Amino acid sequence: MAKLYFIIGCTASGKGSLGRELAKRIGGEIISVDSMKIYRRMDIGTAKPTAQQQAQVPHHCVDIVEPSESFSVAQFIDHADKAYQSIISRNAVALAVGGTSLYIKALSEGLFVGPGSDASIRQQLEVRAQKEGLGVLHSELSRIDPEAVSKIHLNDKKRIIRALEVYQLTGKPISKLQSQWDSGKRRYDCVFIGIRRDKDDQSRRINARVKRMVATGLRDEVVSLLAEPAGLSDQAAQAVGYAEIIEHLRGNGSIEEAVEQIKINTRRLAKKQRTWHRRFHAVHWFDVAEDDIVENIADRVLEEIEFSQENK
Repeated sequence: MAKLYFIIGCTASGKGSLGRELAKRIGGEIISVDSMKIYRRMDIGTAKPTAQQQAQVPHHCVDIVEPSESFSVAQFIDHADKAYQSIISRNAVALAVGGTSLYIKALSEGLFVGPGSDASIRQQLEVRAQKEGLGVLHSELSRIDPEAVSKIHLNDKKRIIRALEVYQLTGKPISKLQSQWDSGKRRYDCVFIGIRRDKDDQSRRINARVKRMVATGLRDEVVSLLAEPAGLSDQAAQAVGYAEIIEHLRGNGSIEEAVEQIKINTRRLAKKQRTWHRRFHAVHWFDVAEDDIVENIADRVLEEIEFSQENK
């Protein structure tokens, strides 16, 4: 089987630039492993590759659903698997590039299969969410499963209800069941390449990226998306960069406060990603200095990693 090469790292570490540089040199195509780049017209806040960049290097799993739609991990796996087969059919190298840790894990190891749904339990929870407020359910989940609730946004009704449903069905926290899924088995012959930066450098890059996003029209992009007839799904509206601007547009704080909150939340995301990265085994980590340019980083990767175009 042809290999699937993952390029992982914290947000704003330079994964996308490295992936494109490598793809140009080795005849590769990119499978985007990002839960927000899937949405059409959510371009600035997701740091989506530009039309020119996508013309230079084929990208898959980008712009595949409307912002008003929800999108599951299972749907992503289906799209990514088809992209992989398409890439290797052309004897090209498949590069899975992105920072959504759950997508990386699911693509490389498979999906966590929990208990089936129970319509009556789910309905009861839906009614409670409407009457008592989602915050009450979120607080309840924090007592039952603090590990799970740390990864679930306060407004993510779907995941909150699912976690409570699983607990009622099994008597076990969903985080404990998911930990049993961590078997280390691979769906593909995977090679993991990691980009790692000093935390201060990482924070400076995050701040600079947020500044560029705002300068290039992030607020206008959010306004335009909210004005669409179908609006934004809860899933899309929770994306870092979008959620904070939405709060600003609702009158909760100035644009300057929203920008600072985006920086803070992006740094928090990077911290969570670093924690996730410890779960991935046999990663070839490349420590990158602040003044490293992408061409030199690619040189180092190519010296250490052998990329095969053969579909065996």
